[in-house]
Amino acid sequence: MEKILITCSFGLEAIIKRELFDLGFDKLRVNDGMITLDAKLSDIAKLNMNLRAADRVYLLVDSFKAFTFDQLFENIKAISWPDLLSEASNFTVNARTYKSKLFSLRDIQSISEKAIIDSMRKRYRREIFDKNAERVNIEIMLDKNLAKVCIDTSGDGLHKRGYRQGSVKAPLRENLAAALVDLSFYDKDRFLFDGFCGSGTILIEAARMARNIAPGIDRNFDFENFIFMDKSYYKNAKKEALEAIDYESKLHILGSDISPRAIELAKVNALNAGVSEDISFIHRDVDSVALKDDYGILISNPPYGLRLSKTDLEEIYKKINHKFSKLDTWSLYFITADKRFDKIFKRKLSKKRKLYNGGEKVDYYQYFGPRPKKN
Repeated sequence: MEKILITCSFGLEAIIKRELFDLGFDKLRVNDGMITLDAKLSDIAKLNMNLRAADRVYLLVDSFKAFTFDQLFENIKAISWPDLLSEASNFTVNARTYKSKLFSLRDIQSISEKAIIDSMRKRYRREIFDKNAERVNIEIMLDKNLAKVCIDTSGDGLHKRGYRQGSVKAPLRENLAAALVDLSFYDKDRFLFDGFCGSGTILIEAARMARNIAPGIDRNFDFENFIFMDKSYYKNAKKEALEAIDYESKLHILGSDISPRAIELAKVNALNAGVSEDISFIHRDVDSVALKDDYGILISNPPYGLRLSKTDLEEIYKKINHKFSKLDTWSLYFITADKRFDKIFKRKLSKKRKLYNGGEKVDYYQYFGPRPKKN
């Protein structure tokens, strides 16, 4: 068994824990922004393919105490790097440190790279390595003087699904959008609406979840080219993901936006994501969209930012208030960086959750409606 580290934005750990349970992993250790588990090498493909809210999947190569640079160098050099890197691997070393005696990121990176090259020289008997083959990102994580040497198996962050061709300003990351849907208790039998849909990310993630389309099914990962990973791992994970797709369910999803460009982008992205027939996108102001009071769910990221004046924001909030003032059975979810939102929105707040969108702190305001009546 191998040690696998899964990183995520703060606040999403519980969601990823549930995802891992659903995937069959039950021996987990959860810390802020990271989940550790025991798994097989082949599970690296399964995790990268299926985790919706995570940032990256790392393979833990070794861990040790490092109070000095000599300790760091010797321990990293002792790792059998030729078993992990090819002679021409295009490897890079990144570092992060927290409350450790070794705090210079540049020095940690430089010394670690020298140690890796020294290990490689013993096997390959050469002084210079071309670094023109597969990409391998090595991460040195120092936390309270405990060094973890890891290999990033994902490559590009897991939020990059591969379907988004374009986006509007300040887009939501795909993995955060998936988390918002998870936290909304949305299911495929209910009507879902986003009145400020932008390039459609929230609704696309919801449709893919409802259809059980794996988030990584349209992209590739760095682990596919690692010399210690069997090519069958990715092929098997993708085959299982394709077989698990639900093609039968009927979805009821609607997105609107006042920007015609945003709507066109949303349609293209939905097509690329394989859910264009599941979502209707319309060029319309939120206040003029016809909605039934039928236990619908709204998940939305209202416009907010320097480009909007206080008057513009108040007008937007006024429209939201007017639109949902009589839709008493709806459950409403808004993500925004505007701290005034709950004071202006005229409904009793059920819950507020602090989240991060690419490093920016945001709040997720949740207004729970009644549960739908059973048939």
